[in-house]
Amino acid sequence: MTNSGGRSIPATTLGTVEPLILGLESTCDETGVALVRGTELLADVVASSMDEHARFGGIVPEVASRAHLEAVVPTIEEALRRADATLADVDGIAVASGPGLVGSLTVGVSAAKALSLALGKPLYGVNHVIGHAAVDELVHGEMPARTMALVVSGGHTSLLLVNDIATDVVELGHTLDDAAGEAFDKVGRLLGLPYPGGPHVDRLAREGDPGAIPFPRALTSAKAMQSHAYDFSFSGLKTAVARWLEAREEAGEEIPVADVAASFAAAVADVLVAKTIAACRAHDVDTLVIGGGFSANSQLRELATERCAQAGIDVRIPPIKYCTDNGAMIAALGSAAARRGVAPSGLGIGVDSSMPLSTITV
Repeated sequence: MTNSGGRSIPATTLGTVEPLILGLESTCDETGVALVRGTELLADVVASSMDEHARFGGIVPEVASRAHLEAVVPTIEEALRRADATLADVDGIAVASGPGLVGSLTVGVSAAKALSLALGKPLYGVNHVIGHAAVDELVHGEMPARTMALVVSGGHTSLLLVNDIATDVVELGHTLDDAAGEAFDKVGRLLGLPYPGGPHVDRLAREGDPGAIPFPRALTSAKAMQSHAYDFSFSGLKTAVARWLEAREEAGEEIPVADVAASFAAAVADVLVAKTIAACRAHDVDTLVIGGGFSANSQLRELATERCAQAGIDVRIPPIKYCTDNGAMIAALGSAAARRGVAPSGLGIGVDSSMPLSTITV
């Protein structure tokens, strides 16, 4: 079977065609557009404004919003071209309606509403964070009935029990202060590294000794585990790094930058993996999905793979290109919702900068 562009379309065993979902992502500084049919990714295009923010040392919301306005139409057009499709082929539109920057979210949601109204197609407002877990289905297929998901990024560190990615996700724990990626960027700044600091810290860490400096593992004591078994905290770790650096500088001693990076990275990965495996055991889950921008971190990937193998847990980590914000993850979650018959969102949906993880679709 082919569409109007002549491209083959996979059919289900019942002979019906899975809906073609266009996904829009604009929560921060990436404008992402993707087309997904079922769990098959047909096109994924991302336009980033990261270079425009680098000179400010962080994301400037107004700059990000303006960049989305300029990029959204060309990015949609390019995604359609790569998928050999037209807007007439689209069966539904999914858009990240939170959490994220209000101005950036508004651009994406407004574009999605316009497409839904003009095409007469259903609209799905979806949760950006849960999308980071949903994108794994485009790589490894549908998730088992009970799956643990660790979503780690610049702004979020969340541990989720996924009974169904489109209808039943339970938040077990989250970061109480700095997220993992945020802590990496801050430590990168302390070490004088370019923005964003996370990738530079990761690179340096591979050259250093992870056991050189005994940085703390927050919320891992017996007392803390009673009330925060699956929660995370990295603000104190960042402060510990700052104080260690200050002490060395005051003593006039050379800073072993690679060892600092490696020891810090090891502390973050150790806590993330230990708490996640504990959650898997407590909830009788043997499949773990790790997603989000920070899942590109080499220490986290290596440690999770090693310890999960020892614990008998199947760990699924999407390729790095699907870890940062992208339209594929939004289209994947929208596709999952459409396949399960989840009611579409109305045109009256708004944006929610702090959307709770109890909301999968709006």
